[in-house]
Amino acid sequence: MEYIFLGTGAGIPSTTRNVSSAALVLPEYQGETWLFDCGEATQHQILTTSITLSKIRRIFITHLHGDHIFGLPGVLGSRSFQGAETPLTIYGPKGILSFIEITLKTSQTYLRYPLEIIEIEDGMEIKVPHFRIKVALLEHGIPSFGYRIVEEEKPGSLQVDKLKALGISPGPIYQKIKAGELITLNNGTQIHGADFLNPPKKGKKITVLGDTRPTASLNMLVQEADLLIHESTFRKGMEEKAKKHFHSTNIHAAQLAKDAKVKNLILTHFSARFLEEECNELLSEAREIFPQTWLAYDGFCFTIK
Repeated sequence: MEYIFLGTGAGIPSTTRNVSSAALVLPEYQGETWLFDCGEATQHQILTTSITLSKIRRIFITHLHGDHIFGLPGVLGSRSFQGAETPLTIYGPKGILSFIEITLKTSQTYLRYPLEIIEIEDGMEIKVPHFRIKVALLEHGIPSFGYRIVEEEKPGSLQVDKLKALGISPGPIYQKIKAGELITLNNGTQIHGADFLNPPKKGKKITVLGDTRPTASLNMLVQEADLLIHESTFRKGMEEKAKKHFHSTNIHAAQLAKDAKVKNLILTHFSARFLEEECNELLSEAREIFPQTWLAYDGFCFTIK
């Protein structure tokens, strides 16, 4: 899996950072791609990557501020203009349905593919092939949500050496063994497929947060995540300003990652007030608390191992 940042700025674009959008690319599942937020010019940012609009099957909107949704009509229209006919599902807070319907109707944009729009609620659990997504309300100026993506466990690999020692050669029988079936060999011996499997592999856990103050609901969403995406609109020493504007600092994010035993933290959504040198200082401050912290930039690709 790869998480690609298309826009990492807060509020307005700058010369180095576009507004919020990112893509989760799933090579393990036929290259299916999910977008998280879709700020203005997201489709332009996509052109600089290997992402194709037809592969985008799900879009998750954290909240309805313009820097997170104004690129959505363009992406939907261009996906259709390029000939995509595969279904697309959009998840977002109440109001996302009317926003999309009004913009498409006003611009007379026709979509050649089926579009499903699901308005999310606090505590909702979304089940899709291979994944479960938990939704939780955060604390922002308008309803803002976080998503916890949990991949299903994968079956353990076959213990091939053990099978060969019994004289069982590779072939269709291996698939039956991997499925855990009861197998009768040519000599009449019965074996249980489960006895020849390594332990199942745990699925990956990814948490993507919308804009938020520190709040108790974060604990459930981020616990032991392989990757946490957290806003850092402000930096150390700006806690009161962050609280006033319903945002977080780099220190808030780093402390949360440490307490929740997260494996990797990526900071994003930086105020345009920060020059790149200050962003590097912001990263250093966070790493003093949580060393496995990374600083997002437009085009940054993180492989989730």
